Amino acid sequence: MKRLIPAMLAATALAGPALAADTVTLQLKWVTQAQFAGYYVAEEQGFYDEEGLDVTIKPGGPDIGPSQVLAGGGADVIIDWMPSALAAREKGLALVNIAQPFKSSGMMLTCLKESGVASPADFKGKTLGVWFYGNEYPFLSWMATLGIPTTGGADGVEVLKQGFNVDPLLQKQAACISTMTYNEYWQVIDAGIKPEDLVTFKYEDEGVATLEDGLYVMEDKLKDPAFKEKMVKFVRASMKGWKWAEEHPDDAAMIVLDNDETGAQTEKHQKRMMGEVAKLTAGSNGALDPADYERTVKILLGGGSDPVISKEPSGAYTLDITDAALK
Repeated sequence: MKRLIPAMLAATALAGPALAADTVTLQLKWVTQAQFAGYYVAEEQGFYDEEGLDVTIKPGGPDIGPSQVLAGGGADVIIDWMPSALAAREKGLALVNIAQPFKSSGMMLTCLKESGVASPADFKGKTLGVWFYGNEYPFLSWMATLGIPTTGGADGVEVLKQGFNVDPLLQKQAACISTMTYNEYWQVIDAGIKPEDLVTFKYEDEGVATLEDGLYVMEDKLKDPAFKEKMVKFVRASMKGWKWAEEHPDDAAMIVLDNDETGAQTEKHQKRMMGEVAKLTAGSNGALDPADYERTVKILLGGGSDPVISKEPSGAYTLDITDAALK
């Protein structure tokens, strides 16, 4: 990421802590990819600079829990899905949603047509691949809504703890696996399986979609007016980045590639991903829609005998930041 140039360093030394307070560290939920394009665009296009911010973007990975990074002081703001954020809040980690760049969910189950799954009723008796580490909550709530036990048997489903790959479907260990519209689905296609040989069930279409990729901070930090103002600037610049990415998807994908220090990402995959991600951020100005929040809470409370959260959360989001950012 961009670093302070010598002249700015000198200014910082003269001005004292005022400029230093404008550093922001963002922890991503996953590795550098177009899922997070808005933030890389905001950095590259100078939107953070315009707000007087020096932003460090930390990639995530399979062994990185954003909420743990936040709790440990390793980031000022994180990207997380609301189910895991609300579950963490109920367990005592006071996460607060300050903005919601993703309006829609990209989560779905992707099934092999040959497995005999044509509708959710056909899940019974099948093995389904599910991501864990906080990503299982939407699935478990969906199964509870359908009245399908997740303990196996002829009337239930066998849950396979799925790694962050599509191998269980390719190797026919599972009839269906968890995929995102912008990522794993295309990995299945790239592996040689034709779209017509697949059946997909989008959580949005099934009425069980929960909010993904929101921005979260620690509740006690919001008591500091300087921190709040910094987050207003960060959200305003980040949303500029997202809207630019929606309008220039291929250019945004290339900016992401430029920031991928692993070299693991490809131009084809990132451009395709950005096209799909733009569908999920479309319609959001950054402000959380309380109706979307209520829907997510209702789904998480509806988990049968083992709901994701046991009671209505209180103080789990604030509109103060986006209200100020959108003025």
